[in-house]
Amino acid sequence: MTVKISHTADIHKFFEEAAGFGNAEGNPRIKSIILRVLQDTARLIEDLEITEDEFWFAVDYLNRLGGRGEAGLLVAGLGIEHFLDLLQDAKDAQAGHTGGTPRTIEGPLYVAGAPIAHGEVRMDDGAEEHKATVMFLEGQVLDPNGKPVEGATVDLWHANTCGTYSFFDQSQSEYNLRRRIITDAEGRYRARSIVPSGYGCDPQGPTQECLDLLGRHGQRPAHIHFFISAPGHRHLTTQINLSGEKYLWDDFAYATRDGLVGEIVFREDGARGVPGRYAELNFDFQLQAAPEATAEQRSSRPRALQEI
Repeated sequence: MTVKISHTADIHKFFEEAAGFGNAEGNPRIKSIILRVLQDTARLIEDLEITEDEFWFAVDYLNRLGGRGEAGLLVAGLGIEHFLDLLQDAKDAQAGHTGGTPRTIEGPLYVAGAPIAHGEVRMDDGAEEHKATVMFLEGQVLDPNGKPVEGATVDLWHANTCGTYSFFDQSQSEYNLRRRIITDAEGRYRARSIVPSGYGCDPQGPTQECLDLLGRHGQRPAHIHFFISAPGHRHLTTQINLSGEKYLWDDFAYATRDGLVGEIVFREDGARGVPGRYAELNFDFQLQAAPEATAEQRSSRPRALQEI
């Protein structure tokens, strides 16, 4: 017979004390959140009959997850970050904020302060010149009426051919494959870069350990991340997932959405002035009007470095 005590008045009072409701100090919002976490954790332990060994394995797992800095990766892999997007979509629909390029997850690998260029820029440092495929990426930023937005900031970042990102991969130069482009009078941005590689979670890391227990892979298709911002317009966090990728619609992080597949085209005609094979990718972004000034800014989630 299962014993359940989490619903009793004594336990409720005990968790209220643990959450700080017995004092006038601290943050009331945090107290309410912690109380709910404690109550729901107790119910989970009872309802699923969590053993002591399972409980302390979970505690050890959280220690290891934090030690490896993979908490942001796990919330993407378990679909929580995608859920936040779906929830915001539903709130937008209810409020009548529709249209524009779909949002999708940011992921944990953004680094603030990338170099700024106007109109056009080269993103790679040339370190993979002899094995990477040159990619020409361009498009327009449009307003809700389809008109070009001059002076928008296109903040973009992506992996190299090994599927790793500068800053987190110390072998790469500072801000390699990371730039901020200010759109020209036609709302256009242009970048010369390299075709990124898809990648997977570290097979020995705690995120993949969890996915293994769920019978899931930890692979992502090749993709390019974007922050798009402009005065008077709602900030857009999104990414382009490249067409033809094996994991395009089986992304472990659930980032691929309708309207966010970039049709990459490979050519060998010499028209771009580079020898051999190169790629072209055209993608336009349409912004929503900002319903209030705060909507122009991205979320204040902690990120690597401070904005410059």
